[in-house]
Amino acid sequence: MQIIIVGCGKVGRALAAQLSGEDNNVTVVDTNGDVVKTVANYYDVMGVTGNGASYSVLAEADIEHTDVLIAVTHNDEVNLLCCVVARKAANCHTIARVRNPVYSEERAFLRKELGLSMIINPEYAAAQEIARLLRFPSAIEIDSFSKGRIEMLRFRVPAASMLDGLALRELPQKLPMDVLICAAERGEEVLIPDGNFVIRSGDLLSMIAIPGNAAAFFKKVGISTNQVKNTMIIGGGEITYYLSKLLLNMGIRVKIIEKRRERCEELSDLLPKATIICGDGSDRELLREEHLEQMDSLVAGTDMDEENIILSLYARDRVRAKVVTKLNHLDFNDVIHSLDLDSLIYPKNIAAEYILQYVRAIGNSMGSNVETLYKLMDGRVEALEFLVHKNSDLAGIRLQDMRLKRNLLIAGIGRKGRLIIPGGQDEFLPGDSVIVVTTDSGFQDIHDILDTREG
Repeated sequence: MQIIIVGCGKVGRALAAQLSGEDNNVTVVDTNGDVVKTVANYYDVMGVTGNGASYSVLAEADIEHTDVLIAVTHNDEVNLLCCVVARKAANCHTIARVRNPVYSEERAFLRKELGLSMIINPEYAAAQEIARLLRFPSAIEIDSFSKGRIEMLRFRVPAASMLDGLALRELPQKLPMDVLICAAERGEEVLIPDGNFVIRSGDLLSMIAIPGNAAAFFKKVGISTNQVKNTMIIGGGEITYYLSKLLLNMGIRVKIIEKRRERCEELSDLLPKATIICGDGSDRELLREEHLEQMDSLVAGTDMDEENIILSLYARDRVRAKVVTKLNHLDFNDVIHSLDLDSLIYPKNIAAEYILQYVRAIGNSMGSNVETLYKLMDGRVEALEFLVHKNSDLAGIRLQDMRLKRNLLIAGIGRKGRLIIPGGQDEFLPGDSVIVVTTDSGFQDIHDILDTREG
């Protein structure tokens, strides 16, 4: 596909890197010529310097032949205008990043009236991710498939767990509850494990299950699964606003600590059921006075990554269940992961992931049938959901008769609202959603699971 990305910030760069690596023709547009040159050279894409809301600039970027325009500048109004101009100039798909809560309340109207394909709000998407984690605090990361009926949960194997020393082939006999370990991370090593893989304490495992089975599995192996009852959020930004609304609706008590008095007054009006404290969340005495040790969870959500990391390290052994750290910068991941923090949330990564998922779905008319896409383990693993169409030539073929690529696992089959943990005798049926976990990237079609090399 031919794709224009307007805005070369962190989201724009992440999209340029991924989409250019998937055989798309990508052009980036930004008002900063030096940034355009850097991105164009680094990712081997075309670059145009100028305002992406200008027709002449978009014409230079070849809007006439573009399939998708993605507007991810720092300005909501510019993003919306880019999409409107693109729709008028060419009948292409348009995606806008819109962050202002005022516009977020009107997403359905904007999409319909402006003809947008998608509106993405990174802060709201991040808030949804955090809310899922606080609902299930034993998980480090939770992704959903099949319209929420199937979940993939990432968790760390605790010390002295009954899982320690257990080979995966022994798991169905020891814990017969339809769960599947589909990815493992041990130190720097990431792999798609087979039945001979032996679990060790400290391993980070990704597991496919339906929500009820996941809870039963964690209970069986001695990991607490209870939803938190209260949370302390440091920082009063947009993520905090969205997250607090979600948590209060879930019956979770919310305490927010924010430095700026004006913002505290705004949050008091917007969130009358939350407790708002005006103060410095990095002040240890204030945290003690506000009873951090009595909290089930803490969300470090200031605008400073360094402050969030320090707060999380401090709170890690003081709160009862969960610590979530919001990070804006994507660099130095190896250093951050060595700190052994609990759950990390990157709003810009989440936004790029949602957009990438949608762009792949747009390719349906070109043979793609990616329904859902998640990047796992710092992007080294992909989990994808494919829909099996009624005329698919893979329908009715047993898995043992398919020649699948290496480093790939058919992790689950969603059929009529239930999850099938597949074995060699299972087959795809029309209407199934198929969950694939792989260390490869760029899958566009369910046929990409097949190894077509000779021999």
